[in-house]
Amino acid sequence: MNRGWIIFFIILAILVGVTIVLYILGKRAQKKQAEQEEQIQAHKQSVNLLIIDKKRMPLKDAGLPKQVLDQAPKLARRTKVPVVKVKAGPQIMTLIADEKIYDDIPVKKEVKAEVSGVYMVGVKGLHGAKVDPADRKKKSRYRRFVEKLQEKAGAKPVSKK
Repeated sequence: MNRGWIIFFIILAILVGVTIVLYILGKRAQKKQAEQEEQIQAHKQSVNLLIIDKKRMPLKDAGLPKQVLDQAPKLARRTKVPVVKVKAGPQIMTLIADEKIYDDIPVKKEVKAEVSGVYMVGVKGLHGAKVDPADRKKKSRYRRFVEKLQEKAGAKPVSKK
């Protein structure tokens, strides 16, 4: 019986230690993300773009400049990101869209977008008009199910603007 309690307290101490470490790492990540968001907001520009195509694909297959791929962590290169192919003037470019606005981006339409480097931060219809919600993709059955559960639980739903 005495031996069981010792093992229990050792496991409890390890779990408490891991929890504290994860809390500290989470706080650091939040600070870093806030700084990055601040930089993005400071450098964004409004540009008229014609949206050619949009899809989710791995970063390495997206056709982004080599410099962008070199800066990305190795694990992030294989994760799928929202990629938008656009035409800005005579030039065709590939941009990474923010997760929040990806569903709002209409395909084969001209929009006024807020761009920071190769990152698309915001999108509006041309001449300041809001993007038509009918242009949005239909939500998947799973996404609707999760939102319904969150609504029942009283949790704040994760909205993508």
